[in-house]
Amino acid sequence: MPLILALETATKLCSVALARDGVVLAVSELERDTHVHAEKLNVFIAEVMEKAGHSYADLDAVAVGIGPGSYTGLRIGLSAAKGLCYALDRPLIGVSTLVSLVESATQVGLGDAQELWPMIDARRMEVFTQPYDRSGTSTGSVAPLIITTEWVDEGTTTRAVFGDGSDKATEFWNGRPNIIHIPDVRPTATALFAEAERRFGAGDFDDLAYLVPTYGKEANLSHPKKLRT
Repeated sequence: MPLILALETATKLCSVALARDGVVLAVSELERDTHVHAEKLNVFIAEVMEKAGHSYADLDAVAVGIGPGSYTGLRIGLSAAKGLCYALDRPLIGVSTLVSLVESATQVGLGDAQELWPMIDARRMEVFTQPYDRSGTSTGSVAPLIITTEWVDEGTTTRAVFGDGSDKATEFWNGRPNIIHIPDVRPTATALFAEAERRFGAGDFDDLAYLVPTYGKEANLSHPKKLRT
């Protein structure tokens, strides 16, 4: 019965949880308009360990959401997870944030949706997403998507959309019988445990040196202008 610490920082929600054998023992989380990860993550980690009455030495593994999502949030979360695993000599399990979003939505209820589209906010009408079938199996790759009327109206199956990326685009979902919008679904740390425990049982761990976040697309970097001579 593994004791797993889970961190999810890909969105504006900073979420930490501790569970043993599928039973959540403690949770600390906060969502604000501005990112609080640098300020709160380590505080929340200490809080959940204290609430559950466990020491860090009791941990069997650390799971962390690896995106896509916020560049800053993902780096903070993965750095904290790697630091704990290195110091404690424990395995690291990186879980797609889209997987945890699907798990969160499944817990809320999917209605009669046949396709699942977890959406993480990017910019303007762009989201990071990946299609899943009703069973939660991915049917396509992770990619940025610009929400348009054409995308909403295409296809014949009923699609569930959820995540903060879908919440900003409600005008596209209203009145569409083929779209089920599930509001206020977030990729919480508690939604990491199903996948993390499956992989722990299979001994499927990530390499501390080589695991990197899945950002969704390259960072939008600006370059300094050349000085005129």
